[in-house]
Amino acid sequence: MSDIEALKKEKQELIGKMLDLQKKFMEIEHEKGVTGKDYWASKEGLLASYKKDYRDTAMRVVDLAHQIVGSHP
Repeated sequence: MSDIEALKKEKQELIGKMLDLQKKFMEIEHEKGVTGKDYWASKEGLLASYKKDYRDTAMRVVDLAHQIVGSHP
């Protein structure tokens, strides 16, 4: 596997992770609702780390996309 193929594979896996996070968030939202307090101040479960996990994953996807095409952010 070439370096570019490995980067593309990692990018696809991370996009899958992001979709899973979104799905889990939506399930919580539909099941019991999500208030601003839940989103910003939750201390347990998915919501406690959702923002950071999603942001970090999204930023890695952006970085990978730049590496794949050889551009600089």
